[in-house]
Amino acid sequence: MAEYRWPEMGKRRVIGKRTNRIDGPAKASGRAKYSQDIKPAGLLYGAVLTSPYAHAKVAAVDVSGAKSLKGVTAVRVISPAGTEIRWQGTEIAAVAATSEEIARDAVRRIKVQYDVLPHVVDESDLKKVANRAKPAGEQVTGDPDQALKEAEAVSEGYYAIPVLTHCCLETHGQVISWDGKNVEFWCSTQAVTNIGPDLARGLSIPATQIHVMQDHMGGGFGSKFAADRWGVEAAHLSRESGGKAVKLHLDRATDMMIAGNRPSAFANIKIGGKKDGTITVWHSESWATGGVAGGGMPPIPYVYTRIPNRRMQHTAVSTDNGGQRAWRAPNHPQASYLTCCAIDDFAAKIGMDPLEVFHKNANHTLREEAYQRQFRKAAELSDWKKLWHPRGDAGRGPVKRGLGIGVATWGGAGHASQCTTRIHPDGSVEVELGSQDLGTGTRTVIAMTAAETLGLPIGAIKVNIGDNRYPPSGGSGGSTTVGGVSSSTRKSATNALNKLFEAVAPALGATPDQLEAVEGRIQVAGTPAKSLTWKAACQKLGTRPLTATGENDPKTAPKEGLNTGGVAGVQIADVEVDVETGLVKLHKLVAVQDCGLIINPKTAESQVYGACIMAICGALHEERVVDNQTGRFLNADMEFYKLAGIGDIGEIVCHLEIDPENDARGVIGLGEPPVIPGIAAIANAVTNAIGVRPPMVPLTPNRVLAALQGRRA
Repeated sequence: MAEYRWPEMGKRRVIGKRTNRIDGPAKASGRAKYSQDIKPAGLLYGAVLTSPYAHAKVAAVDVSGAKSLKGVTAVRVISPAGTEIRWQGTEIAAVAATSEEIARDAVRRIKVQYDVLPHVVDESDLKKVANRAKPAGEQVTGDPDQALKEAEAVSEGYYAIPVLTHCCLETHGQVISWDGKNVEFWCSTQAVTNIGPDLARGLSIPATQIHVMQDHMGGGFGSKFAADRWGVEAAHLSRESGGKAVKLHLDRATDMMIAGNRPSAFANIKIGGKKDGTITVWHSESWATGGVAGGGMPPIPYVYTRIPNRRMQHTAVSTDNGGQRAWRAPNHPQASYLTCCAIDDFAAKIGMDPLEVFHKNANHTLREEAYQRQFRKAAELSDWKKLWHPRGDAGRGPVKRGLGIGVATWGGAGHASQCTTRIHPDGSVEVELGSQDLGTGTRTVIAMTAAETLGLPIGAIKVNIGDNRYPPSGGSGGSTTVGGVSSSTRKSATNALNKLFEAVAPALGATPDQLEAVEGRIQVAGTPAKSLTWKAACQKLGTRPLTATGENDPKTAPKEGLNTGGVAGVQIADVEVDVETGLVKLHKLVAVQDCGLIINPKTAESQVYGACIMAICGALHEERVVDNQTGRFLNADMEFYKLAGIGDIGEIVCHLEIDPENDARGVIGLGEPPVIPGIAAIANAVTNAIGVRPPMVPLTPNRVLAALQGRRA
């Protein structure tokens, strides 16, 4: 009988092959439908009035002007008099109308009186926000004070990385209808199965009354799991408008203000050790914010968690800004940046090649051999031995070249997932599960897994996802989607195939355990002469389809060999910096990543490219800018919130460690790890090029020039 375990590398027909996405033609042609494309009959349009203040109390709300406007079908007050506002963009009221223009006009007619209160929006100077600072305690290992005294060399540095917003290409929102009982919910979500119960809690109705649908979505990165207040209010607007569907997606500015951010991280760090490069002690004082709730401590020292003597002190700072949400590898890019910059500075302090220092101290990591291997490979691909030079020794002329290193780790594994495989008597095959495809190629991975298992071409598999009426599957977070859906699909398809073997065995004069599925046939193992075509075999089912289920259980999956967790990654950046203008140009970013069993190398590489681009954005361009005087988000738009364009990217070199040893670990998620090391690598490369460290990213021209002038930006 067919087994659950993945076939050996050399025996795979589909898995491991570079395969185009099966939804590529629909997206390229514009036929793919996103939430904003859904237009049920009688569709209404929603709009939200938000607070212009970072901190205030609502004194009064007058919606009479909005209600009197022709075409307005419903008006709801979200934040009534007495509500304390804690960030700009807080929802005050919502309207539904027969057109977008009328909805916006209605919002402008709502009159709100505020009692404006003092605000804090800038956490960069910890002393100035002492009344908003909450120490998170101290973590001590070994004897860091004595180790600092005994260290042959100690480097000290201040490092800062700002708040970033999610800035998804498709803003948060949905089309929703609620007739008072049943809800039809076309949403942009990372959790098709789980968002229904979340909305149900907000509406105080049973989750069974909510039907969730999503064909495609335009980005999430960790911010699109909940129904959110705008989802609940849109449902109420629908009910108050006679059950007609309401389309309510946040405008770009509001989306950037309230739909999630990646917290900042600031730190003063000391590293001590021997002059041969051995690190013996780490001391850090860090602080961070993601909004009112403050910000947790990044996991520092990052990757190098076994430094024998460590003291970490962290403070969470509460600010009057929109709140944090998971952002592709939460807290890891910040931790990598803080740690790798500090290690790079220690290397410069003792006059050593930083690659040697990172490599020498790999015994302080949990996967020493993996990192040492990756350092060697990244050095080879970046031509480190030829191009690296000591700080400030970049030669004559205004354009300086430099190299820098960043490291990463991540968990991955697979989430809980159930799948149904249905084989029809005509030979057609359907695979169903309540998953979602964020644009990462999940549909393709599912199709490839089923095709491999059933001995069929990918085109023979119909993948049904994006509906909560399909078997439940986990949300896309933590890089667990591919591990979860591939494992449940593998089990489901295997169970279906074994049932088919039972139906076909008598016709082939064999027992079910003697059969195999190969190249569109069911045959006696190793005997093509004793076989039936797939279609002929399926006709043995009679008039009813064959159905089988499969489930991935995160607790047992590693033992089953289908998916597991834990990866390492190293990146090296190669940059050029014009010291007259401060402009940084990325020449090359080398990404070396272990990743377990790769279902589709093409989409896996795509994940690395996308992650590297996000890191480039964070290193060179991306930053939330809030005005201290007014408390307002100044660049909440796509003109001044800078993201990297095609001319900013440079060359990305992706090296996935595909080999029997990694393959044997099973599927491991790849979405998040490659986004982690890039900011650190680019920051270290710029420092190597110009000979002095700009203490804060993004490395804009003013910060580079300020560092060169010997002052802090």
